[in-house]
Amino acid sequence: MPRLARNMSKIGKIPVQIPSLTEVSVKAKTVVVKGPKGELSLSVPHGIEVVIEKDKVIVSRASEIKKVKALHGAIRSIINNMVIGVTEGWSKTLEIMGTGYRAGKEGEDLVLNVGYSRPIIFKVPDGLEIRSEDNRIIISGISKEAVGSAAAVIRKIRPPDAYRGKGIRYLGEEIKLKPGKAAKA
Repeated sequence: MPRLARNMSKIGKIPVQIPSLTEVSVKAKTVVVKGPKGELSLSVPHGIEVVIEKDKVIVSRASEIKKVKALHGAIRSIINNMVIGVTEGWSKTLEIMGTGYRAGKEGEDLVLNVGYSRPIIFKVPDGLEIRSEDNRIIISGISKEAVGSAAAVIRKIRPPDAYRGKGIRYLGEEIKLKPGKAAKA
């Protein structure tokens, strides 16, 4: 068992539960997580140790260096997100608000008509699935990082307008509208 540091990270010291049908292995500083939805791998940085005991993954640090202490909880959270991703998957939902704004699929690409002179074509990254239903875009995949990154890029195409509320926003995101010129008079 690895040597445990004195002041453990609150998040880092919590073991990651490995559900049934999921397999976690550590080989040469690389953690590989296999599950029903796919496979993910992570290169563990120097100073962080990952050990598998029965149905738990234990992450510990070998030193008290500030950088290693900072990575301890983050690596544990990333491994936990990988386990959840290969068993359940991750998804984010975006809402399109505005008259005439819409999204659709053309082959594997997402086509967005959001008020520009031409449609915007978003190439779907490998490992992700994007669906368009009514005024919503649903992004799903096994990597939390890839799902969140794709959602952020799509939202950035037409962020919500502060005056009218038109644009692409996360589901449930509230935009506080600013008063226009008429309100000042």
